[in-house]
Formats: sequence, C-alpha cells, structure tokens
Amino acid sequence: MSDEALPIEAAQPQGTPIRRLLALMAKEYAQIRRDPSTFVIAFAMPMLLLFLFGYAVSLDPRATKIALVVQDESAEAARLTQAYARSPYFHVRVLRSVQPARDLMMKDEIRGFIVLPPDFGVAMARGRPRPIQVVTDGTQPNQATFISSYAEGVRANWAMSEMEARGLRNIGPPIDVSQRVWFNPGLQSRFFLVPGSIAIVMTMIGTLLTALVVAREWERGTMEALMATPMRMTEFIASKVLPYFLLGLASMALCTLIAVVMFGLPFRGSILALLLIASAFLLPALGLGLFISATTKNQFVASQMALFASFLPTFLLSGFIFEIASMPWPIQALTYAVPARYLIPALQTVFMAGDVWAIILPNVGIMLLFGFFFFFLCFRATRRSLDA
Repeated sequence: MSDEALPIEAAQPQGTPIRRLLALMAKEYAQIRRDPSTFVIAFAMPMLLLFLFGYAVSLDPRATKIALVVQDESAEAARLTQAYARSPYFHVRVLRSVQPARDLMMKDEIRGFIVLPPDFGVAMARGRPRPIQVVTDGTQPNQATFISSYAEGVRANWAMSEMEARGLRNIGPPIDVSQRVWFNPGLQSRFFLVPGSIAIVMTMIGTLLTALVVAREWERGTMEALMATPMRMTEFIASKVLPYFLLGLASMALCTLIAVVMFGLPFRGSILALLLIASAFLLPALGLGLFISATTKNQFVASQMALFASFLPTFLLSGFIFEIASMPWPIQALTYAVPARYLIPALQTVFMAGDVWAIILPNVGIMLLFGFFFFFLCFRATRRSLDA
C-alpha cells in the first residue's frame, strides 16, 4: 500500500486535537461559504416551507360550496336558510328543486346539498320537525364528513334558538355536553402544521446537506489530500458534523422566530427544551446523512437516497400530515423506525403545551439512540471507504 492510500489511522497526528479540528472545521466553513446551494437549503427553503404550511396549506374548513334546496316558503325555512348563509363554513347557493343541485354536484361546482322538505314549516309549528336531507360527494370522504357534521351543527343551533324564541329554553336534552379544547382552543391546523414543517426543515438540513459532504470530497478529488493529513477518524467525522449541526440550530432558531412572530404560534415551553429537542434530532439526521455520503461517493446518488431515506418518511410516516393511529398496523410498525416520529410530538408539546418532560424526555432518548446507531454505521462506512 502506497503512502497516499494509507488509512487515516495510520498517519501520525501532529499538533493538538483541538487545533486539527479547528483547522478542518475552518476548511468546511470555507467550503460552505463557496456553495450558495447550502444557504438556499438552510435558510431560503425553510422560509418557503413555513410560508406554504402557514398560509397556503390549511386543514381548516372554510366557505365550502354547497347548495340549499328550499322547497318550503314558510318563515321557519327562511330563518334556517339564513342560518346556513351566515355560517362561515359554507358558501351557500339557494335553489328551489333537487335536480339543479344534482347537476351542480356532477359538474364539481358544489360539494353537497341540503334539502328542506315542502312541509318543513308546518311540521315545526306542530312541534314535530321533519328531518332535512344532506347529500354529499363521497369521492372526498373527509370533506363529506365535514359537510354532514357541520350541517347538523348549524341545524341544531338553529333549533335551539327557535325553542328559546318560543319560551321553551328550559326544555333541553337530558345531558348537556360542554366542550373544552385545551392547548389549541380555535382548532387551527396551522398550530400543528408549522411545527411539523420545522421537522421537515431540520430533516432537510441534517440529512440532505450532510449527504453531500463526503461524496463531494470524492468527486472533487480532495479525499486523497485529506487522507494524507495527520488526523484521526473522530476528528474527520467531527469536522463534517459540527458545522452543519450549528447550521441546523441556526435554522431552527429562524424557523421558531418566524412561527411565533409571523404566524402567531404560541411558544409555551422553554428555549432549553427546544434546544434539547433540536440537538437530539440533529444527531440521527446528521449521522444518516454522513452514512449515505460515505457509502455512495456520488452527490447525485447521495441526494436521491437522502430524499428517500429521510424526507419522504418524515413527510409520510411521522404523523405530520397523516394520523399514525389510522394507518394499517404494518405501516404503524414501520413508523417506529422514523426518527421524526419522535420529534414532532416533542415540538408540538413545547409550542402548545409547555415543558411536559414526561413526553419530551422519552422522545429525546429514542432520538439519541437513533443518533448513536447511525454514527456507528457512519464510522464503519467511512473507515471502509478510506481504507479502500
């Protein structure tokens, strides 16, 4: 074996470890500064994702287009029509027969329609209300369920106001349900979408950027020069990890500031808890990225593997968009291997509930275990690559 092909462990380190590490980190920071795509991924793309999930993406139903088929000319039917028209959840088009409503739904211009029967007012005056019909588009099950439940809610509130107007306010159901929603009283989807988007950002910075660092050295031919330098394996790995670790924390701080200031997201926890959660997640993210980079030695292949191994599982299997409990049990079992599954509940807890350590610490511990495992794989893959 020639001197140029000696593994890193064979060289005799010169100088103090701190000086060698600082020199290697200075080289890495200089390389980051020369690469504009790093700052785009670390700062520009997080802001774009936050704006998309904060403003463009919303699971809050508002102004859903429906038709209201009013087949009765009574005052009761008119008041119920006004109740539906005033609801912020519906954009109502009033019709007089069912067939035009069917045609509109077939043309995808409305998502459902409500039918008030011809004798609706007479039945109300006799104290025996007629049921109303709610027809929804089943091609979109979630929206169909929403229309059915909210249409019934508007009718129930209207019926209660009618009873009070007739002096029957003391007559009510045997059980009165009083609902209280903790942590997110307005049930705003933004309050859990934005923390989830922060998890996506950290995944991209931790895995996608570091997936390119070692592969870049091989492609540019600088790995041979690094192998000739007197450094240890731990110093080589640390010089690649620490700059992106600090970059990830800076991006987390920027995302948190935007989430609180621009989107009005509550932050009921502490900075210490947020720092602990972010640091614990960056370890598996960085370790996975370096492992991919060391095994592929090609930037294009490394970026594709990073997307498939980290970004897509984080987006689909972490509970960010899709409820894990509603998945089939084999997929639920697969989610336990996704580190972001433990990041998102911890982030949502810090933002909306506070420092609930009974939730934060177990998730942090599992993320640290993932980090140790990926760095173990990274050390073995890097050693084999350098010895090759």
